[in-house]
Amino acid sequence: MLIKNARIVTLDEEFIGVVAVQDGVIREIARGTTSASDAQDWHGDYLLPGLVELHTDNLEKHLAPRPSVMWNTEAAFVIHDAQVAAAGITTVFDALAIGDRSNVGIRGRALQIECAKAMQKFHDHDLLRAEHLLHLRCEIATEDVVDAFDELRDHALLRLVSVMDHTPGQRQWQDPDKWREYQERHGKWSDEKMSNALTDLRDEQQRYADAHRRAIVERCRTLSLPLASHDDTLLEHVHEAAAEGISISEFPTTMVAATAAREHGMSIIMGAPNVVRGGSHSGNVPAAELASHNLLDILSSDYVPSSLLHAAFELPRVCGWTLPRAVATVSANPARSVGLNERGNIGVGQRADLVRVRLNGYLPVPVSTYRQGERVA
Repeated sequence: MLIKNARIVTLDEEFIGVVAVQDGVIREIARGTTSASDAQDWHGDYLLPGLVELHTDNLEKHLAPRPSVMWNTEAAFVIHDAQVAAAGITTVFDALAIGDRSNVGIRGRALQIECAKAMQKFHDHDLLRAEHLLHLRCEIATEDVVDAFDELRDHALLRLVSVMDHTPGQRQWQDPDKWREYQERHGKWSDEKMSNALTDLRDEQQRYADAHRRAIVERCRTLSLPLASHDDTLLEHVHEAAAEGISISEFPTTMVAATAAREHGMSIIMGAPNVVRGGSHSGNVPAAELASHNLLDILSSDYVPSSLLHAAFELPRVCGWTLPRAVATVSANPARSVGLNERGNIGVGQRADLVRVRLNGYLPVPVSTYRQGERVA
């Protein structure tokens, strides 16, 4: 594949030029144009590296498209895959939450193991548009999280693990009323139901959280798996993560936590929807505020795949970043943080994971997506 008249965004700059791809790898990059008759003319559209997504819950929306409606797992996976590829994402870490909490959400051990099997099956048959890898999100304040981890620890696509505690009163949900508001998105809770849930969840947190966190961290150390600490809020959360050798601070909820993460040399991930919306839906620190203080390394689409590209183009507008720096938060930086050094930027020898992007006003529109030189969306 030969592309001309593309606005190429590298790690350091952007310019109009030519990119040549052979055998799924970028072989040449040059400024200017070419007279080659077989070149695709991109007419000034942006040429970006394929986006790298470390944490998305998007699959859950397809598994449960309506309250009390569960969809076929494999069918849900196919549509999830198509959606992320259409958003310009060529490498996606599907975040499967393990640790069964039957009284909240749709997450459960049997369902997530079924999803992991579906991911492996589609991978083995080369049926996916994007490259899917597994991110295990470990809800440490649950009885069965360690057993669930042990069932999936040898999964061939497991590349990232995070430890999290979504107990009301902890981390993201410091304010239990915000937690209740989130749970009530599918219907109002009575005060009695809320009270019973809080009692049960807090009891589980006291019984399991510390021991299970230690167990998961030790297993990841043995398996040499990258670890993220989820929703760090207080200094003590970051200090604990640093002492455990954790290298990624995923969605710190306060300026204090993000600053401490930077001091410990941790990569800081924030939600792209936070950037696009201008703030957090749960009242936590705005991602753009962290970006303005040099406390943002990686963006995650979290629950809206299209937000990843959108946020990358918002950062220059709202924070004064250069576009190459902003694009790195959704490509090179996440790739490097998990050891995927062969992808994530437009450079000779890199995988030809590419996205063609055209601006509609301020909105970046992904026109086409290529994985290793082959168009997938």
